[in-house]
Amino acid sequence: MLEVSGIGGLILLILDIWAIVSILSSSASTGRKVLWTLFVLLLPLVGFVIWLLAGPRGSGSTV
Repeated sequence: MLEVSGIGGLILLILDIWAIVSILSSSASTGRKVLWTLFVLLLPLVGFVIWLLAGPRGSGSTV
């Protein structure tokens, strides 16, 4: 099992909190929000990276 501690653990915690806030404020369906949130909570590092690459995008970022 991967153990993250110290400053790396703090950075990962901050990134996971940011991801969860972004997930919950996205325009995705409730079911998708719940699944992504559980994924990030259960697998913090892997879940964050996968969410960052393939997660639900908010509708406010059209440039």
